[in-house]
Amino acid sequence: MDLEEAPIAEAAMLIRRPVAEVFEAIVDPAITTKFWFTHSSGRLDGGKPVKWEWRMYGVSTRIEVSEIVSNEKIVMQWSDPPTTVVWTFTEMPDEATFLEVRNFGFVGSGDEQVKQAVGSTGGFSLVMAGAKAWLEQGLTLGLIGDRHPKGISA
Repeated sequence: MDLEEAPIAEAAMLIRRPVAEVFEAIVDPAITTKFWFTHSSGRLDGGKPVKWEWRMYGVSTRIEVSEIVSNEKIVMQWSDPPTTVVWTFTEMPDEATFLEVRNFGFVGSGDEQVKQAVGSTGGFSLVMAGAKAWLEQGLTLGLIGDRHPKGISA
């Protein structure tokens, strides 16, 4: 599969909060656990690996931040085999932020890469919706935990 044809997972959302607040919600696990993973070994920061856990699923992943520009961009590698995730924070009028995420570098056959990209797009869409609900309304929707309830096979 050519790089031009490689699948990319993309999700984006306008969040009506200042860019610094939205950025902090992604790097600070005390906030991120309100809408995404359940536990973290620390803040996202360049140079030190972090472990994120979804304890309701018994799953964890290691995060390596390769670039971080405060209030603008986070580039990280995660998963096994690793893929790249790029978060982009765009300041918008009226103290709003346009948050975009792109996940790429999937491996396997073309079909396997497409399946991973589709799954990642769905997952990041839930993360965006959960972040929006938490940051704008203070609501914890439980989207990630409710995505795969016990007793339902995927």
